[in-house]
Amino acid sequence: MANLVEVLKERAKKLGKTIILPETEDERVLRAAEKVLAEGIAKVALVGSEKKIKEDAEKLGISLEGAIIYDPENCATIDEMAEILRQKREKKGMTFETAKATLLSDSRFFGAMLVYQGRVDGMVAGSNSPTAHVLRSAILTIGPKPGLKTVSSSFIMVTKTPEFGDNGTFIYADGGVIPNPTAMQLADIAISSAEKARKTVGMKEPKVAFLSFSTKGSADGESVTKVREAIEILKERNVDFEFDGEFQLDAAIVPEVAKSKAPGSKVAGYANVLIFPDLNSGNIGYKLTQRLAGAKALGPLIQGLASPVHDLSRGCSVEDIVEVVAITAVESEQK
Repeated sequence: MANLVEVLKERAKKLGKTIILPETEDERVLRAAEKVLAEGIAKVALVGSEKKIKEDAEKLGISLEGAIIYDPENCATIDEMAEILRQKREKKGMTFETAKATLLSDSRFFGAMLVYQGRVDGMVAGSNSPTAHVLRSAILTIGPKPGLKTVSSSFIMVTKTPEFGDNGTFIYADGGVIPNPTAMQLADIAISSAEKARKTVGMKEPKVAFLSFSTKGSADGESVTKVREAIEILKERNVDFEFDGEFQLDAAIVPEVAKSKAPGSKVAGYANVLIFPDLNSGNIGYKLTQRLAGAKALGPLIQGLASPVHDLSRGCSVEDIVEVVAITAVESEQK
Protein backbone atom coordinates (compact mmCIF):
# COMPACT_ATOMS: atom_id res chain seq x y z
CA MET A 1 0.00 0.00 0.00
CA ALA A 2 1.27 3.49 -0.80
CA ASN A 3 2.03 5.77 2.12
CA LEU A 4 -1.37 5.66 3.76
CA VAL A 5 -1.01 8.96 5.58
CA GLU A 6 -0.25 10.82 2.36
CA VAL A 7 -3.16 9.08 0.63
CA LEU A 8 -5.49 10.21 3.42
CA LYS A 9 -4.19 13.78 3.24
CA GLU A 10 -4.78 13.89 -0.51
CA ARG A 11 -8.30 12.52 -0.07
CA ALA A 12 -9.00 15.12 2.62
CA LYS A 13 -7.78 17.99 0.43
CA LYS A 14 -10.42 17.19 -2.18
CA LEU A 15 -13.28 17.33 0.33
CA GLY A 16 -12.93 20.82 1.82
CA LYS A 17 -14.26 19.74 5.21
CA THR A 18 -14.14 21.89 8.36
CA ILE A 19 -12.57 20.27 11.43
CA ILE A 20 -12.75 21.90 14.84
CA LEU A 21 -9.79 21.94 17.22
CA PRO A 22 -11.08 23.04 20.64
CA GLU A 23 -7.91 22.93 22.74
CA THR A 24 -6.35 26.19 21.57
CA GLU A 25 -4.51 26.66 24.86
CA ASP A 26 -2.10 24.01 23.55
CA GLU A 27 0.73 25.35 21.38
CA ARG A 28 0.81 22.08 19.39
CA VAL A 29 -2.81 22.57 18.35
CA LEU A 30 -2.13 26.06 16.97
CA ARG A 31 0.95 24.85 15.11
CA ALA A 32 -1.03 21.92 13.69
CA ALA A 33 -3.82 24.30 12.63
CA GLU A 34 -1.28 26.38 10.72
CA LYS A 35 0.05 23.29 8.95
CA VAL A 36 -3.42 21.97 8.06
CA LEU A 37 -4.36 25.35 6.58
CA ALA A 38 -1.05 25.77 4.75
CA GLU A 39 -1.27 22.30 3.18
CA GLY A 40 -4.97 22.68 2.36
CA ILE A 41 -5.86 19.45 4.15
CA ALA A 42 -9.05 20.92 5.66
CA LYS A 43 -10.65 24.10 6.82
CA VAL A 44 -9.94 24.73 10.50
CA ALA A 45 -12.22 25.98 13.26
CA LEU A 46 -10.82 26.93 16.67
CA VAL A 47 -12.51 27.48 20.04
CA GLY A 48 -11.57 30.33 22.33
CA SER A 49 -11.10 34.06 22.64
CA GLU A 50 -10.24 35.49 19.22
CA LYS A 51 -7.99 38.07 20.85
CA LYS A 52 -6.10 35.45 22.88
CA ILE A 53 -5.72 33.03 19.95
CA LYS A 54 -4.34 35.76 17.69
CA GLU A 55 -1.96 36.96 20.40
CA ASP A 56 -0.70 33.42 20.96
CA ALA A 57 -0.25 32.87 17.23
CA GLU A 58 1.76 36.09 16.97
CA LYS A 59 4.00 35.04 19.87
CA LEU A 60 4.62 31.69 18.19
CA GLY A 61 5.28 33.34 14.85
CA ILE A 62 2.60 31.35 13.04
CA SER A 63 -0.20 32.27 10.67
CA LEU A 64 -3.78 31.19 11.28
CA GLU A 65 -5.16 33.13 8.34
CA GLY A 66 -8.37 31.50 7.15
CA ALA A 67 -9.19 29.81 10.44
CA ILE A 68 -12.70 30.21 11.84
CA ILE A 69 -12.74 31.17 15.52
CA TYR A 70 -15.71 30.36 17.75
CA ASP A 71 -15.71 32.21 21.06
CA PRO A 72 -18.27 30.63 23.42
CA GLU A 73 -18.47 33.83 25.44
CA ASN A 74 -19.61 35.76 22.37
CA CYS A 75 -21.59 33.05 20.59
CA ALA A 76 -25.01 34.29 19.42
CA THR A 77 -26.45 30.77 19.48
CA ILE A 78 -25.15 29.65 22.89
CA ASP A 79 -28.66 29.52 24.38
CA GLU A 80 -29.90 27.36 21.50
CA MET A 81 -26.93 25.04 21.98
CA ALA A 82 -27.54 24.88 25.73
CA GLU A 83 -31.19 23.95 25.23
CA ILE A 84 -30.19 21.09 22.90
CA LEU A 85 -27.76 19.78 25.51
CA ARG A 86 -30.37 20.16 28.26
CA GLN A 87 -32.88 18.10 26.28
CA LYS A 88 -30.29 15.40 25.66
CA ARG A 89 -29.48 15.18 29.38
CA GLU A 90 -32.95 15.93 30.74
CA LYS A 91 -33.41 12.42 32.14
CA LYS A 92 -30.20 12.90 34.12
CA GLY A 93 -31.51 16.11 35.63
CA MET A 94 -29.46 18.61 33.65
CA THR A 95 -30.85 22.15 33.80
CA PHE A 96 -30.51 24.87 31.17
CA GLU A 97 -28.14 26.77 33.45
CA THR A 98 -25.88 23.73 33.89
CA ALA A 99 -25.92 23.00 30.17
CA LYS A 100 -24.93 26.57 29.33
CA ALA A 101 -22.21 26.60 31.96
CA THR A 102 -20.82 23.35 30.52
CA LEU A 103 -20.65 24.77 27.00
CA LEU A 104 -19.04 27.99 28.23
CA SER A 105 -16.43 26.26 30.38
CA ASP A 106 -15.58 23.17 28.33
CA SER A 107 -14.30 23.72 24.80
CA ARG A 108 -14.70 20.01 23.97
CA PHE A 109 -18.44 20.06 24.69
CA PHE A 110 -18.76 23.30 22.73
CA GLY A 111 -16.89 21.82 19.77
CA ALA A 112 -18.86 18.58 19.86
CA MET A 113 -22.12 20.52 19.85
CA LEU A 114 -21.02 22.37 16.71
CA VAL A 115 -20.38 18.96 15.11
CA TYR A 116 -23.83 17.76 16.19
CA GLN A 117 -25.45 20.85 14.66
CA GLY A 118 -23.59 20.32 11.39
CA ARG A 119 -21.79 23.65 11.61
CA VAL A 120 -18.46 21.82 11.41
CA ASP A 121 -17.75 18.34 10.06
CA GLY A 122 -15.71 16.74 12.82
CA MET A 123 -13.60 17.34 15.92
CA VAL A 124 -10.08 16.43 17.05
CA ALA A 125 -9.24 16.84 20.74
CA GLY A 126 -7.36 15.20 23.58
CA SER A 127 -3.90 16.75 23.44
CA ASN A 128 -4.74 18.53 26.67
CA SER A 129 -7.35 16.24 28.26
CA PRO A 130 -7.92 12.54 29.07
CA THR A 131 -9.59 10.21 26.57
CA ALA A 132 -12.56 9.82 28.93
CA HIS A 133 -13.20 13.56 28.75
CA VAL A 134 -13.19 13.64 24.95
CA LEU A 135 -15.41 10.55 24.78
CA ARG A 136 -17.90 11.96 27.27
CA SER A 137 -18.31 15.20 25.32
CA ALA A 138 -18.83 13.29 22.08
CA ILE A 139 -21.18 10.62 23.41
CA LEU A 140 -23.42 13.05 25.31
CA THR A 141 -23.78 15.46 22.39
CA ILE A 142 -23.37 13.49 19.15
CA GLY A 143 -24.23 9.99 20.32
CA PRO A 144 -23.74 6.59 18.66
CA LYS A 145 -24.29 5.90 14.99
CA PRO A 146 -27.79 4.59 14.20
CA GLY A 147 -27.89 0.82 14.58
CA LEU A 148 -25.00 0.74 17.06
CA LYS A 149 -24.91 1.06 20.83
CA THR A 150 -21.16 0.89 21.26
CA VAL A 151 -18.56 3.62 20.92
CA SER A 152 -15.15 1.98 20.68
CA SER A 153 -11.75 2.57 19.10
CA SER A 154 -9.42 1.03 16.58
CA PHE A 155 -5.87 1.37 15.34
CA ILE A 156 -4.79 1.45 11.73
CA MET A 157 -1.59 -0.61 11.76
CA VAL A 158 0.73 -0.21 8.79
CA THR A 159 3.36 -2.96 8.96
CA LYS A 160 6.44 -3.83 6.91
CA THR A 161 5.10 -7.31 6.11
CA PRO A 162 3.05 -7.05 2.90
CA GLU A 163 2.47 -10.82 2.88
CA PHE A 164 0.04 -10.39 5.79
CA GLY A 165 -3.24 -8.50 6.08
CA ASP A 166 -4.14 -6.08 3.30
CA ASN A 167 -0.67 -5.62 1.83
CA GLY A 168 0.66 -5.23 5.37
CA THR A 169 -2.14 -3.06 6.73
CA PHE A 170 -4.51 -4.12 9.52
CA ILE A 171 -7.26 -2.73 11.71
CA TYR A 172 -6.87 -3.65 15.40
CA ALA A 173 -9.82 -3.16 17.78
CA ASP A 174 -10.53 -2.32 20.52
CA GLY A 175 -7.26 -1.11 21.98
CA GLY A 176 -8.31 2.07 23.72
CA VAL A 177 -11.85 2.30 25.09
CA ILE A 178 -13.80 -0.74 26.36
CA PRO A 179 -11.96 -2.81 29.01
CA ASN A 180 -14.08 -5.97 28.89
CA PRO A 181 -16.59 -5.85 26.02
CA THR A 182 -19.70 -8.00 26.03
CA ALA A 183 -20.58 -10.22 23.07
CA MET A 184 -22.93 -7.53 21.76
CA GLN A 185 -20.20 -4.91 22.10
CA LEU A 186 -17.71 -7.15 20.29
CA ALA A 187 -20.20 -7.45 17.43
CA ASP A 188 -20.58 -3.64 17.31
CA ILE A 189 -16.80 -3.22 17.41
CA ALA A 190 -16.49 -5.59 14.45
CA ILE A 191 -19.04 -3.62 12.42
CA SER A 192 -17.32 -0.30 13.13
CA SER A 193 -13.90 -1.78 12.41
CA ALA A 194 -14.97 -3.24 9.07
CA GLU A 195 -16.32 0.17 8.11
CA LYS A 196 -13.01 1.74 9.13
CA ALA A 197 -11.16 -0.76 6.96
CA ARG A 198 -13.36 -0.22 3.93
CA LYS A 199 -14.12 3.50 3.99
CA THR A 200 -11.12 5.04 5.73
CA VAL A 201 -8.26 2.75 4.77
CA GLY A 202 -9.73 1.72 1.42
CA MET A 203 -9.69 -2.07 1.89
CA LYS A 204 -11.95 -3.59 -0.74
CA GLU A 205 -12.63 -6.74 1.24
CA PRO A 206 -12.52 -6.49 5.03
CA LYS A 207 -11.92 -9.94 6.50
CA VAL A 208 -12.73 -9.82 10.20
CA ALA A 209 -11.18 -12.32 12.60
CA PHE A 210 -12.28 -12.65 16.23
CA LEU A 211 -9.14 -13.50 18.19
CA SER A 212 -8.80 -15.83 21.16
CA PHE A 213 -6.43 -18.35 22.74
CA SER A 214 -8.63 -20.97 21.05
CA THR A 215 -9.10 -21.84 17.39
CA LYS A 216 -12.44 -23.30 16.37
CA GLY A 217 -13.13 -25.17 19.57
CA SER A 218 -9.56 -26.16 20.47
CA ALA A 219 -10.15 -24.79 23.99
CA ASP A 220 -12.99 -23.51 26.14
CA GLY A 221 -13.48 -20.75 28.66
CA GLU A 222 -15.61 -17.73 29.49
CA SER A 223 -13.77 -15.41 27.09
CA VAL A 224 -14.00 -17.99 24.28
CA THR A 225 -17.74 -18.37 24.82
CA LYS A 226 -18.15 -14.60 24.59
CA VAL A 227 -16.34 -14.50 21.25
CA ARG A 228 -18.53 -17.31 19.88
CA GLU A 229 -21.64 -15.43 20.99
CA ALA A 230 -20.43 -12.29 19.21
CA ILE A 231 -20.08 -14.26 15.99
CA GLU A 232 -23.64 -15.55 16.30
CA ILE A 233 -24.89 -11.98 16.84
CA LEU A 234 -23.14 -10.86 13.64
CA LYS A 235 -24.72 -13.73 11.72
CA GLU A 236 -28.15 -12.51 12.81
CA ARG A 237 -27.36 -8.96 11.69
CA ASN A 238 -26.62 -10.09 8.14
CA VAL A 239 -23.57 -7.83 7.72
CA ASP A 240 -21.88 -7.24 4.37
CA PHE A 241 -18.35 -8.41 5.20
CA GLU A 242 -16.63 -11.73 5.84
CA PHE A 243 -16.05 -12.66 9.49
CA ASP A 244 -15.11 -15.78 11.40
CA GLY A 245 -13.55 -17.11 14.57
CA GLU A 246 -12.60 -17.89 17.17
CA PHE A 247 -8.97 -17.85 16.00
CA GLN A 248 -5.54 -17.83 17.53
CA LEU A 249 -3.52 -15.07 15.88
CA ASP A 250 -1.45 -17.34 13.65
CA ALA A 251 -4.55 -19.07 12.34
CA ALA A 252 -6.05 -15.68 11.53
CA ILE A 253 -3.18 -14.29 9.46
CA VAL A 254 -0.89 -17.12 8.32
CA PRO A 255 -2.32 -19.18 5.41
CA GLU A 256 -0.21 -22.26 6.13
CA VAL A 257 -1.38 -22.39 9.75
CA ALA A 258 -4.98 -21.69 8.75
CA LYS A 259 -5.04 -24.72 6.45
CA SER A 260 -4.48 -27.07 9.36
CA LYS A 261 -6.25 -25.20 12.17
CA ALA A 262 -9.29 -23.77 10.34
CA PRO A 263 -9.78 -25.52 6.98
CA GLY A 264 -12.63 -24.14 4.91
CA SER A 265 -12.73 -20.71 6.54
CA LYS A 266 -12.98 -17.73 4.17
CA VAL A 267 -11.19 -15.54 6.73
CA ALA A 268 -8.54 -17.73 8.35
CA GLY A 269 -5.06 -16.98 7.07
CA TYR A 270 -6.12 -13.78 5.32
CA ALA A 271 -7.65 -11.61 8.06
CA ASN A 272 -7.01 -7.87 7.83
CA VAL A 273 -9.32 -6.75 10.68
CA LEU A 274 -8.45 -8.23 14.08
CA ILE A 275 -11.00 -8.05 16.91
CA PHE A 276 -9.34 -8.61 20.27
CA PRO A 277 -11.39 -10.13 23.10
CA ASP A 278 -10.61 -7.36 25.60
CA LEU A 279 -8.69 -4.13 26.11
CA ASN A 280 -5.70 -5.88 27.69
CA SER A 281 -5.00 -7.98 24.61
CA GLY A 282 -5.87 -5.19 22.16
CA ASN A 283 -3.59 -2.63 23.78
CA ILE A 284 -0.73 -5.10 24.25
CA GLY A 285 -1.14 -6.37 20.70
CA TYR A 286 -0.90 -3.00 19.00
CA LYS A 287 2.11 -1.94 21.08
CA LEU A 288 3.94 -5.21 20.40
CA THR A 289 3.34 -4.77 16.67
CA GLN A 290 4.41 -1.14 16.83
CA ARG A 291 7.59 -1.68 18.86
CA LEU A 292 8.85 -5.09 17.76
CA ALA A 293 7.74 -5.02 14.13
CA GLY A 294 8.33 -1.31 13.56
CA ALA A 295 4.75 -0.76 12.44
CA LYS A 296 3.13 2.65 12.20
CA ALA A 297 0.10 2.92 14.47
CA LEU A 298 -2.59 5.48 13.70
CA GLY A 299 -4.91 5.82 16.67
CA PRO A 300 -6.65 5.03 18.84
CA LEU A 301 -9.36 6.28 16.49
CA ILE A 302 -12.81 6.57 18.01
CA GLN A 303 -15.52 4.74 16.08
CA GLY A 304 -19.24 4.17 16.39
CA LEU A 305 -20.26 7.83 16.68
CA ALA A 306 -22.85 9.44 14.40
CA SER A 307 -20.24 12.04 13.37
CA PRO A 308 -16.44 11.78 13.57
CA VAL A 309 -14.64 12.85 16.72
CA HIS A 310 -11.11 11.65 17.34
CA ASP A 311 -9.00 11.57 20.46
CA LEU A 312 -5.32 12.44 20.71
CA SER A 313 -2.65 11.19 23.05
CA ARG A 314 -1.51 13.87 25.47
CA GLY A 315 1.99 13.12 24.23
CA CYS A 316 1.06 13.72 20.59
CA SER A 317 3.21 15.66 18.17
CA VAL A 318 2.11 18.42 15.80
CA GLU A 319 2.29 15.93 12.92
CA ASP A 320 0.13 13.45 14.86
CA ILE A 321 -2.59 16.11 15.11
CA VAL A 322 -2.33 16.91 11.41
CA GLU A 323 -2.69 13.22 10.50
CA VAL A 324 -5.75 12.76 12.69
CA VAL A 325 -7.33 15.89 11.20
CA ALA A 326 -6.91 14.31 7.75
CA ILE A 327 -8.53 11.07 8.94
CA THR A 328 -11.41 13.01 10.52
CA ALA A 329 -12.00 14.96 7.31
CA VAL A 330 -12.09 11.74 5.26
CA GLU A 331 -14.49 10.08 7.69
CA SER A 332 -16.82 13.08 7.76
CA GLU A 333 -17.62 12.36 4.11
CA GLN A 334 -19.08 9.00 5.19
CA LYS A 335 -21.82 10.34 7.48
